[in-house]
Amino acid sequence: MTSAGTVRTEVEVDGVPASYLTCGDGPMVLLLHGTYWSRVWRPVMGRMAALGVRPVAVDLPGAGHSGGELTVETATVPELARWVGRFVEALGEPAPLSIAGHDIGGALAQHLLATGAVEVRRLALVNSVTYDSWPVPGVARYRDPELVAATSVDELLAARRQAVTTALGRQATEAEIQDYVEPWRTARVARSWMALAAAADSRYTLELVDRLRASSVPKFLIWGEDDPFQKVEYADRFSVEMPATTLLRIPRAGHIPMENEPALVGEALGNFFLE
Repeated sequence: MTSAGTVRTEVEVDGVPASYLTCGDGPMVLLLHGTYWSRVWRPVMGRMAALGVRPVAVDLPGAGHSGGELTVETATVPELARWVGRFVEALGEPAPLSIAGHDIGGALAQHLLATGAVEVRRLALVNSVTYDSWPVPGVARYRDPELVAATSVDELLAARRQAVTTALGRQATEAEIQDYVEPWRTARVARSWMALAAAADSRYTLELVDRLRASSVPKFLIWGEDDPFQKVEYADRFSVEMPATTLLRIPRAGHIPMENEPALVGEALGNFFLE
């Protein structure tokens, strides 16, 4: 299922299909998800494309509709960031890149910028993990191998359903919730999600702080103020400490502000990446 104007397609990375949503025909903006999947970006992609950019929302390996399966070793921020680099190469996109990251996808985006793994032109973070803000308890519990081994697909679905319902920050229909949780019905995707959760570690963002402070690349933070997972205070701190950073706080929006204020978020992202 896609929204009007978006299409789902794929490219091979490491011999495995990597699925992504895209629309428009302007300069590419790479959109990275975290503990959700490309679905989080869908509400804003049409608006971004209408402003003249081409959003590309990729599903990480073993997530959403991409093939493959993550392990705790391949689900770390550095390893996933390297995979993102190979995905961009497979698309044939030239540097520098414009990148936006949500949730743990924001850690990947910060890593790509701070380490110079790819040349980044502009960086946006939307309710992203930063500093020591993560992993939250509902994710950190999957560091326990015994818990992972004992968790069935149905049990993970129930947990993800609760997390999605909270993250949306608004009344959601049953169809919307089912749309979000649909990929986790597949055992391979469920295992990949638990590997991502088990690999979540704030050292991967803390170790980037000094390099981010030294970066003059334009940075844009968009934050739902009512996010129970990634508190807006972290965004306030980041916007003060990191050079060339602007913060847009969105009142009455939760962890996925693309769902609460799609027109505002889509226009803000599109305009930022067109500058």
